[in-house]
Amino acid sequence: MLIWFLPVFLFFLMIGLPVFFGLLAAPGILLWMSGQERDITLLYRNVYNGMDSFPLMAIPFFMLAGELMNKGGITTRLVEFSQALMGHLRGGLAHVNILSSMLFAGLSGSAVADTSALGSMLIPAMEKQGYTRRFAAAVTAASSVIGPIIPPSGIMIIYAYVMGESVAALFLAGIVPGVMVGIGLMLVVRLMADKYDLPKAQRIVNPGQKMAPVEYWVSLVLLRINLASVLLAIAFAISGQMSLELTGGMTAILFVALLAISHFILMGLRGAVSDDFRMVCKKAVAPLQTPIIILGGILIGVFTPTEAAAVAVAYALLIGFFVLHSIKMKEIPGILNRAGITSAVVLLLVGAAMAFKTVVSLSYAPQIMADFVLSLSENPLILLFLINLLLFVVGMFLDAGPAIIILGPILGPIFVELGVDPIHFAIIMSVNLTIGLATPPMGLVLFVAASVSKERVETIAKAILPFLAVEIAVIFLITYIPALSMTIPRLTGFAN
Repeated sequence: MLIWFLPVFLFFLMIGLPVFFGLLAAPGILLWMSGQERDITLLYRNVYNGMDSFPLMAIPFFMLAGELMNKGGITTRLVEFSQALMGHLRGGLAHVNILSSMLFAGLSGSAVADTSALGSMLIPAMEKQGYTRRFAAAVTAASSVIGPIIPPSGIMIIYAYVMGESVAALFLAGIVPGVMVGIGLMLVVRLMADKYDLPKAQRIVNPGQKMAPVEYWVSLVLLRINLASVLLAIAFAISGQMSLELTGGMTAILFVALLAISHFILMGLRGAVSDDFRMVCKKAVAPLQTPIIILGGILIGVFTPTEAAAVAVAYALLIGFFVLHSIKMKEIPGILNRAGITSAVVLLLVGAAMAFKTVVSLSYAPQIMADFVLSLSENPLILLFLINLLLFVVGMFLDAGPAIIILGPILGPIFVELGVDPIHFAIIMSVNLTIGLATPPMGLVLFVAASVSKERVETIAKAILPFLAVEIAVIFLITYIPALSMTIPRLTGFAN
């Protein structure tokens, strides 16, 4: 009888019951009806146990870091930087919207935060330049799904927690798919720009900007450190090919020399760009260190993903208070309140979904589902196609986090048994369900975009279809070409 938990859960969703209560009510009712009242206690105890996890602490920290960055004026700087790079293209503000989402993804890892923060700024600006409101909202919603794909990603943290995979490996595997989604969306905009004569944008919105001395020197130092680090990584790669071993002392001397070289390179580039362009780029340096700190620290083993999230919060506070002076002490309670509410929603869903997972194991659903899937075909390529269709449909109705916790333990082992790398399947599932956030009829970011733009969900859903087609194409590319997502984790030693 317990096998009916999923239809009952879907029924509760259709009548409008919130996901959290549906995840608990469906199995609870079935346990009671089957005479397993003792297991009901276990079910609700697992709500707390599901949230009581050190790896999951990364989620509220990343939420808080995103709030601090957004309140600190980081969003404006990223948009101005994107506009300086892409504004001269036809359909410039649409390109800016997509590039801003790619950059913002490295700060928050949340599609909803992306839609809300960038949409409130860019949708009115696009409408003022002649874009229709529904097109502006559709671009914002379609590009916001990049947020949970490019690291850091709350969805990937949840998957790693449920399935026992490496968070760092998932983060690294998400880089190329996220960039592919962004480039694909830009190609669609480019094609539409010629057809509908979309306008160009002004590259520098606020000419004559100035920087505070502290921010100027911080940006100057960080730029040189970043460039020197890239050159050092290249030097390590070359030395590895030549079988040369660099000692600690040699590495330190080489890094100092590369700092000097970086300084002269950057000074040589000063004359190639305008003062306004250089100022906009400098103002984006400090915010863009966040993903570098997170990924760099995890890769070199300085801290775990959870510790990286805490470091990101500390860095956001440091930049907001002492470098940009854009956050006031009186604003901290409001920031903590918003981050706390958002985190509570996510963690409650995780807890309820983990309790739901308990009933999944009691009902033998994984074995039944495995037998059914394998009866359709033994060809992994055909099965991956069918599972992608299933995940896409699920993503239309269910949020990515609960969907991963419910379906991950069922589908993951099946495909690992068929020879699919667990990290590869994790990325397929995460990207597919993330794109589901922008698919009608229940895509969450569609409703957020509608709220921000004051446009009807139905009209945004029609305008978003060309962008969804590209995102679906990316899903199948990363499904059937594993190297697209697996190369970076393998090169860095985080995957076999």
